[in-house]
Amino acid sequence: MQKPSHLLLALLAVVGSSAALAQSSVTLYGRLNTSVEHQKIGDATVNGLANNSSRFGFKGVEDLGGGLKAGFVLESGFDSSSGAAAKSFFGRQSEVNLSGGFGMLRLGNMPAASNDATADIVSMHNHDTGSSADALYAYVMRDVNKVSYRTPVMGGLDVEAAVSLHEQATGAKNAFDLAANYNLGALGLGAGYTKLGDINQFALRASYTMGPFVAAAYYQRDENGFVVDGGKRDTFRVSGAYMMGASEFHLNVGHAGKYKNVADSSATQYTIAYNYNLSKRTKLYTYYTKVDNKVNASYGTGVDGADFSSFALGVRHNF
Repeated sequence: MQKPSHLLLALLAVVGSSAALAQSSVTLYGRLNTSVEHQKIGDATVNGLANNSSRFGFKGVEDLGGGLKAGFVLESGFDSSSGAAAKSFFGRQSEVNLSGGFGMLRLGNMPAASNDATADIVSMHNHDTGSSADALYAYVMRDVNKVSYRTPVMGGLDVEAAVSLHEQATGAKNAFDLAANYNLGALGLGAGYTKLGDINQFALRASYTMGPFVAAAYYQRDENGFVVDGGKRDTFRVSGAYMMGASEFHLNVGHAGKYKNVADSSATQYTIAYNYNLSKRTKLYTYYTKVDNKVNASYGTGVDGADFSSFALGVRHNF
């Protein structure tokens, strides 16, 4: 009688473990995005291979019952042109979260929801990465040591609020981030506000899809975002895309006005791009991007008055 009992216990253990596995999952995901580029920075010309925010990560969720779920995201960047790992292994994202009918509570290191709700959506052609990324948007939030709460979606609206704790660092202050998204069919609206000491920003976004056409725009007002004691500045970007079969045609233009306390500090960036989708996960792309800086602006170069441009051919693969 002992052998059947042992067999029964083993069977129950297998069934129990299978049930537990059925309620949880872990996914490996990532993106390799590499381009060959001809860049010009001021009067200097550079030809080379460029990484466009390649990454890999793990994400998982466990069903705790009663509508409650536990989840996590661990994401690391790496240089696809050399294979070099990022200095901070999971520096792109490392969060644990609890979600349910109440919304989602998130703890750890994660991107600013205000950026996701506004500027990130407008830069469509290459996921706001690489040399054609938006050089003008003022990203204010400190991503680490963050506590965030996201509401459930209510009538197409969701809101997320976060605080990044300074944890007693000398001279540091808590950072605050607030974002909202509203989706009504083809129309999408977003807003974001961030404050970190004397630096703050507020942005609004609208996007609209009509058949094969997609249009989007954002407006941002920041204070001291790029320049200490620079004062306030207004920035906008508009973008459009036309989808035709496997082809995508993209155009976007952004302009940053001068900072109140810095003369001749305005700049303009424009990008024209073409993407060809080989599959749902893989695409070929080409683009030309240019940043025109006034004499006291250094967007994309770090050198006052120096312009930046790049012509690129690349491959992006998601897994």
